[in-house]
Amino acid sequence: MTLKTTQRIVIITGTSQGIGQAIAHTFLANGDIVIGCAFPAAEKTPAVRQMLADYPDRYFYDSVDVTRTEEIKQFIDGAEKRFGRIDIVISNAGKNIFKGIDCEENDWEHNFNLNLRSHWYLAKCARPALQKTRGTIIIITSNHAFSTMPGCAPYNISKRALLSLVQSLTIEWGPEIRTVGIAPGFIDTLGNQAWFDAHPDALLARERTIKKHPVGRIGRPDEVGELCLFLSGDKAGFIAGTTIVMDGGRSAIMQDEDDR
Repeated sequence: MTLKTTQRIVIITGTSQGIGQAIAHTFLANGDIVIGCAFPAAEKTPAVRQMLADYPDRYFYDSVDVTRTEEIKQFIDGAEKRFGRIDIVISNAGKNIFKGIDCEENDWEHNFNLNLRSHWYLAKCARPALQKTRGTIIIITSNHAFSTMPGCAPYNISKRALLSLVQSLTIEWGPEIRTVGIAPGFIDTLGNQAWFDAHPDALLARERTIKKHPVGRIGRPDEVGELCLFLSGDKAGFIAGTTIVMDGGRSAIMQDEDDR
């Protein structure tokens, strides 16, 4: 999918791997300029080095710890100073810490700094630039916001809170800035493959997971990228304040069915 539009300046967090990397590829294929970031330095991430080589004039990458607000501000300020504007912000960085409701206080705080506060502060820092361009914010949450599971309480709660963030940004910053959310489910990333590999039988774990999806498969990272591309365009201009679930129907199934 490509959009017939003028070249745009796109900010994407969490682009060193997985969904964020796929989103970056999608917008680069559309002809846009992408400024990505993640915590690892570029020289330590072969995939980032490859993207920088493939798109030397249109892909730029900074090492940013999004749990540190000062680094988020420096990242946004630097991007606007370099390119003169920001058209789209895709707030993607996040991670399941796999801790339950009895987690330690430092785990709770780290989870919320990463999975909630960083999204709010990124939007806050980008607001002045986005107001000038009547830009778009896309926040990547999770189907955990709609259908929770044991052992992930801090993650579940923070992802649910992002639904409210999407709504609040929409009603307080519109019409100058349009905000929408995407809630992916089980996407075929290296991180999720590592989760399969942690089981005694990785193939069986994968097959059981696939069986829990009415569409008969798990999602692809590029599918999230394509949805982001559509939502960033004029044809999606009336979509705001809502979060689109993209999980192959997984969250429609009762959680207590057995695996046999």
